[in-house]
Amino acid sequence: MSGIRIQKVLSEQGVASRRAIEEMIVEGRITVNGSLVRELPCFVNPRSDDIRVDGRRVRMHAERPAYFLLNKPRGVVCTQKDPQGRPRAVDLVRGTGERLYCVGRLDVESTGVILLTNDGELTQHLTHPSHGVIKTYVVEVAGRPGEQDIAALKKGTYLDGRRTQPVQVKVLRKSPERSLLEIRLSEGRNREIRRILARLGYRVRRLHRRAIGPVTDRGVKIGNFRPLRPAEVDKLRQIGRAAPGKAAKAGRAGKAGKDKRKHG
Repeated sequence: MSGIRIQKVLSEQGVASRRAIEEMIVEGRITVNGSLVRELPCFVNPRSDDIRVDGRRVRMHAERPAYFLLNKPRGVVCTQKDPQGRPRAVDLVRGTGERLYCVGRLDVESTGVILLTNDGELTQHLTHPSHGVIKTYVVEVAGRPGEQDIAALKKGTYLDGRRTQPVQVKVLRKSPERSLLEIRLSEGRNREIRRILARLGYRVRRLHRRAIGPVTDRGVKIGNFRPLRPAEVDKLRQIGRAAPGKAAKAGRAGKAGKDKRKHG
């Protein structure tokens, strides 16, 4: 199993909030396999590592793996806590008997596919930039994008001082008043599609995520959910399984981007 950040593991076990756990680490109160955790990030395996807080071992609550697809409505957030008290995606997946977490985010104004699971390994795999999971969106914009704008959208642009990855764009329908685009991308930065289109002068009227990799919203109405089939989970696990050299190169590129954002 790949490592998971210690703040995430301990907060999910109800020890404290992630911020409080960071403070505990600074205070020298947490050990992993007998060694004091002195700095972050710290990655652990909750299934095998001996994690202790103030000398007491944290007992991990066993959960059976659970995987769900939700067709998120507008106005619903994909966070575990919301200070504004808005409805959460996890609140809509009822009666599962498991504590679930969203895989990535879908902004509050958008609708569409969001995956929820308690499988940290799969979550890390799907959200790691080196795996390049393709997400498919249907976007309605005000106006009629010309060929030059479509070409610019495909090429990518700069957001937060870093160039976005190229995207695939297909014009599904267009008129002087409104146009419908299919956009496929693998990066998925915060509100990336909305921000790129705004930079080109187009207001997004509606944004719907149709698919994450091979998993689509087919047969699931907005506001409804269903469990993922075992074959779908297996396909998600196989997405972007790159050769070690390629994965390492992508990982270094992702790290360089993060470092640039820190110091830029």
